[in-house]
Amino acid sequence: MIAVIQRVSHASVTIDGVVVASINGGLLILLGAVKGDAEAEAEYLAEKTANLRIFGDENGKMNLSLIDVKGEALLVSQFTLAGTWRKGRRPGFDNAAPPAVAEPLVSLFAERLGRHGVTVKTGVFGADMKVALQNDGPVTIVMDTANPR
Repeated sequence: MIAVIQRVSHASVTIDGVVVASINGGLLILLGAVKGDAEAEAEYLAEKTANLRIFGDENGKMNLSLIDVKGEALLVSQFTLAGTWRKGRRPGFDNAAPPAVAEPLVSLFAERLGRHGVTVKTGVFGADMKVALQNDGPVTIVMDTANPR
């Protein structure tokens, strides 16, 4: 799985002009499942995300997690994270997990993140979503279970 995690002071998802989810303070998580992903990747990534220390402590040092600051998470499924771009000019998405595999994995990620005490709000899987955010920092972390950095 691939996640782009952004620390935000506000984020929202709008579909057909209607705000379907929003958070104030926390993480916007763009999440893509790739072929070969299974429950283990979703569970591992949820645990890492909940405990990732990217929020400032009383000294301004990134030393606190989403759990510590009691922040919320806005989860948006995004198959385009699995895109390949080296050949040609149009990205290819053959590496993306098919919807029948990806949707349950995204749901499992949300459920596991919630088990850590995080309030999780979501976009709508497969919908054409408009995502708005106000970065905080900005702080952006890319996590890839197949290629950890």
